[in-house]
Amino acid sequence: MTIGQRVGRPAQQDAKPGDFLGPRYWPTWLGYGFIWCIARLPFSWQMAIGRTLGLISYKLARSRRHICEVNIALCFPELSGAEQQKLVRDTFISNGIGVMEIGLAWCRNPEDFRDRVTATGLENLVAAQAKGKGVLLVSAHFSTIEFVGCLMSLLHPFDVTYRYHKNPLFDALMKRGRQRLYGAVIERREVRHALRRLKEGHVVWYAADQDYGAKYSVFVDFFGTKAATITATQKFASFNNSPVIFLSHYRNPDNASYHLYFSEPLADYPSGDEHIDARRINELIEEAIRKEPAQYIWLHRRFKSRPPGMPDLYRRKADSPAGSDRE
Repeated sequence: MTIGQRVGRPAQQDAKPGDFLGPRYWPTWLGYGFIWCIARLPFSWQMAIGRTLGLISYKLARSRRHICEVNIALCFPELSGAEQQKLVRDTFISNGIGVMEIGLAWCRNPEDFRDRVTATGLENLVAAQAKGKGVLLVSAHFSTIEFVGCLMSLLHPFDVTYRYHKNPLFDALMKRGRQRLYGAVIERREVRHALRRLKEGHVVWYAADQDYGAKYSVFVDFFGTKAATITATQKFASFNNSPVIFLSHYRNPDNASYHLYFSEPLADYPSGDEHIDARRINELIEEAIRKEPAQYIWLHRRFKSRPPGMPDLYRRKADSPAGSDRE
């Protein structure tokens, strides 16, 4: 759910699930059928299955576990080795639950879950949109992101941005699941579409924490390590003087309810300095993560791009340049 700065439309963007009936797509259909069936089970069963799935992934997904371990060691050096490993394990559990929540978001009626969501600061979003400049709603990639989008559709209309998936069937299923919830589903390269929706006064939601390379980013601190941080946030905000609101969202400790927090519009943003603005967004993301660190998706290579001359942080010592971990 991100906005980049390229313009173009993926070739398969308008494809429908029925266009993919060949054998190469059968594994994807089986996976989708699995989450569709699981979505019909009692909620508590789904959470238990998600926890089990997370534990299995923790044991078997060694490359992803390595990425997670590197990220957590970099971002939480104050934790002991045992505490860091527990956070890695808890992250996999949370992501396993997040897989179950995808099925709920894509395959169930949001009204089934209205009593599971509480929002703080929703009035900030309503007041900001009333100004007629559109609203840029910024967040980060937590494991709850899909289901929170489903819950948020009960509270206020908004558009969502996303990153095209290289599996065209999965992309079609993902887009269909989201189109029934949101006003517009905008691929991150459709820059003009996003700008038009802001100009028309809509709320556009995107996550600002993924690494899209140095070309579209500046290097600023993220938990004390230089990270490629996209500059799209300040550019989109300045286009129509749209207010920017930060959204944080969490699965409550009972694993049965969710809480959304909408900040007040960011004051004096953008400032005109890309580094200052990018660091400010990272600070908001850091603050949100520290509240529930295991719910953040540490499984992606947040520090993939490096400043010139800096080493690859994800390469194991035994790896050669040709065999390094590139997930």
